[in-house]
Amino acid sequence: MYFAALLARTEDGWEASDMELDDVESLSDLIDLARSAAVDDDTVVALIEQEDAWFGVVRVDGEEDPRYFVSNASLAARSSYGSMLTKELLGSDEEDDELDELDLDGTEDGEEEPVTAFTDEEDDEDRAGGTGSEPVPAGPLGDPRLLDDLGVTHKQLMTLDGDALSEIADSLGATEVLEAVR
Repeated sequence: MYFAALLARTEDGWEASDMELDDVESLSDLIDLARSAAVDDDTVVALIEQEDAWFGVVRVDGEEDPRYFVSNASLAARSSYGSMLTKELLGSDEEDDELDELDLDGTEDGEEEPVTAFTDEEDDEDRAGGTGSEPVPAGPLGDPRLLDDLGVTHKQLMTLDGDALSEIADSLGATEVLEAVR
């Protein structure tokens, strides 16, 4: 089971809307949905969570390139929506962004891919880079600093588990609006 929401920053704080994942068939769809929720091209944060297994954050600032973070890439890679993020972060050359062949219950059939863990000391660029043939890391993947300027430090983001989205919303000052769409 997934939960997904968009938090759009406004002059008065944050506005939340639930994100209908049935309408998201590719990462481009997710980015377009986030951009359409923006108020005056301000920041939009898309939050996706799969039953305490993993969470993902996508940050969109106007027309700038989106930034991504996944809490546990190996678990996310085995789910339909998480695989979109991990493929992007690992630089997969596959043009197949469609979810048609994915099992939308959040699991994939077949053998597990080998995993490699990243440590906090490794360079963020190494986490986001890749050739598409690299193993999927068992831990965080992406830009852990994507919310630093909004009140969620990279160290905090890297250690979140459980109800991570509520903790992120609390740090952003958006708890009430996020809970209203839950």
